[in-house]
Amino acid sequence: MKEKLVSESLTIMTEMIMPNDTNPLGNLMGGNLMRWMDIAGGICAAKHCASNVVTASVDHVSFSSAIRVGDVITLKAYPTRAFTTSLEVYVEVYAANMIGGNERQSNHAYLSFVALDNETKKPCKVPPLRPVSSEEQKRFDGASRRRELRLILSGRLKPGDATEIKDFFANT
Repeated sequence: MKEKLVSESLTIMTEMIMPNDTNPLGNLMGGNLMRWMDIAGGICAAKHCASNVVTASVDHVSFSSAIRVGDVITLKAYPTRAFTTSLEVYVEVYAANMIGGNERQSNHAYLSFVALDNETKKPCKVPPLRPVSSEEQKRFDGASRRRELRLILSGRLKPGDATEIKDFFANT
């Protein structure tokens, strides 16, 4: 399988925050933002895998600044590391006013997707990912540890069980 570059799957999505996207305070509802993050991440993962994907997990979603009605958000989704049948994607969200002023990073999260064979709908192998920039390499290097923590938190692995972790990584 030919390895792919992060830039080949980069996905950028833009949304304008409308009144029906907000809570009574005029702030974007977190669930709406999470939906858009899942969509952008899923598109990115599908581009990398060249197959259908399903969301397997969403890590800590940060909410560092309010996004107001009328703001425009830009979501950027990058693949960080490919495993055997899964892919981790980093999604960052920037908010700004309509003319691009007051831009700020407002949110980010890591999402995991499992690639599915387009015919059988069963997990299938994904292409390897080759990081190029120092930032891509940093995310790539941290992905194994984030994955290990996800598996421990889900109860699928026990902390410190290196043999089981090694076997699990070899088979997923």
